[in-house]
Amino acid sequence: MDNMETRLIPHRLVVTGHPKLLDSLQEAEAVAAYLKQKGLEAPYGSLYEEQLRKRVHAGEFDLLIAIGGDGTMLRAGHLCAPHGIPVLGLNKGRLGFLFQVDDGGWQKMIDRLLAGDFWVENRMMLRAEQFRSGESLGTWQALNDAVIARGQYLRPIHVKACVDEQYLTTYVADGLIASTATGSTAYAMASGGPILPPELRNILLVPIAPHLSVDRAVVLSEGSAVRMTVLSENSVLSIDGQLPVSLAEDDQVDVRAGEDTAKFIRFGDPGYFYRNLTAHMNQSATIGLPR
Repeated sequence: MDNMETRLIPHRLVVTGHPKLLDSLQEAEAVAAYLKQKGLEAPYGSLYEEQLRKRVHAGEFDLLIAIGGDGTMLRAGHLCAPHGIPVLGLNKGRLGFLFQVDDGGWQKMIDRLLAGDFWVENRMMLRAEQFRSGESLGTWQALNDAVIARGQYLRPIHVKACVDEQYLTTYVADGLIASTATGSTAYAMASGGPILPPELRNILLVPIAPHLSVDRAVVLSEGSAVRMTVLSENSVLSIDGQLPVSLAEDDQVDVRAGEDTAKFIRFGDPGYFYRNLTAHMNQSATIGLPR
């Protein structure tokens, strides 16, 4: 598969945790201690610690271990993707669509990693750029999605979508999601979009609560780009769920495949994605049922 690659066994590891997740940093310390038993010195700390992030940017590591939930994996992906550093995720959250569930515990995963029994999964990121009157106001990389949504007023917005400079449609909705395959299990799925396997390099367009306009998701061809033009006031741009950026009427947001690729450590066969997916769906189906 094109999104898979083998990799040399990493020897320069760093272990990170989410500072607001219970036991996350303690778990990071335990993982670092286990690695030391294996003869590897691995620093550990918060994923948001500035000094640690500087060391990642300086290229001191060839693998980052992230302990937390899907949000932690997103942040780790953003940090490591520009430097081609793979991320091994150890799940301490509730959902974990970005994780590979392993009943054997993290010690077993570390052992397999150090034995070279793993592969690297490549996931496309997006490049989103905001324009106003032809001037670029900002550029962002997204692992999940770039979302144009209504602001503080409870009324729909109008967003014109052009694909490869050809007019597609004008959405009247609470917003429009431009998502990667990774993001198809996030906001896009909650808005009724399809689930895409992680190896796909397609952009998915999903309207949020459409009002008398196109209400179906659209999967763009690989390599296609979309320009979203805001035709009304009261709208914002959010990248991977981060703090929104205000948009003015006639602002344009161009979204295409990004320059960076997020890399995740995986074990066994690629069928893990579907096993995770059905596990989550089955779990959701039982919520609220008597035990």
